[in-house]
Amino acid sequence: MENTLSAPMTRTMLNKVPLVTLYFWVIKIMATTVGETAADFLNTNLNLGLTNTSLVMGALLIAALVVQFRKDRYVPWIYWVAVVLISVVGTLITDNLTDHFGIPLQTTTTIFASMLAATFAVWYAVERTLSIHTIFTTRREWFYWAAILFTFALGTAAGDLLAEQLQLGYLHSAMVFGAGIAITFAAYRLLNLNAVAAFWIAYILTRPFGASFGDLLSQPHANGGLGLGTVGTSAIFLGVILLLIMVMTKAQRPVMAEATNDTSKPQ
Repeated sequence: MENTLSAPMTRTMLNKVPLVTLYFWVIKIMATTVGETAADFLNTNLNLGLTNTSLVMGALLIAALVVQFRKDRYVPWIYWVAVVLISVVGTLITDNLTDHFGIPLQTTTTIFASMLAATFAVWYAVERTLSIHTIFTTRREWFYWAAILFTFALGTAAGDLLAEQLQLGYLHSAMVFGAGIAITFAAYRLLNLNAVAAFWIAYILTRPFGASFGDLLSQPHANGGLGLGTVGTSAIFLGVILLLIMVMTKAQRPVMAEATNDTSKPQ
């Protein structure tokens, strides 16, 4: 047991991912929306530029993940801060490849889909599971956050591909991805789709859904949006995220206290 605890990649801990509830999906979708609008706000409204925005948000993400990895259990506010930041960084990665390097959205979509598939393949080959309910070693947590990053980058590319390059528009793009989420849910409930597969399919689709929804709210009427602006949209969604995190933290306290007492009992 001592060897296991001392090995950094196999350090045992309580599961580091929240339960998949309605709160989880609401915050996830809002985090993806904030990722889209916050990146636009920092890049355009504050005139930081794409490069400076990427450097600042990348540094904040690294700091957040350091804190997340140092914990031995799921802490709501730490986890969701990391999710919001990785959403912003995933958006910026795709924007940099498209705007700075001129890589077409079809290519970036294919690249990130391939990288995500490779991450899942290696993760399963090493751990024999892709379940988020078993993130209790550092190595599994590395796989988990790598997959999360690629889902956000992929979702940004796919959302922009449909909404802008294929000129489907933000509303229709959100409807397409929303329909995909609904179909996945129906397949899980009615056709016994594997729970792990259903989770990751829905997780991937919520990114472009949230991004399209964020653009629909924030973009001006001339661009097909509702004109709320990046400031208003980001403020509203961050406020709701903060409220839900507070609710989840309050609900988490008795559960974590019970888990701590169980682990402290002699075996």
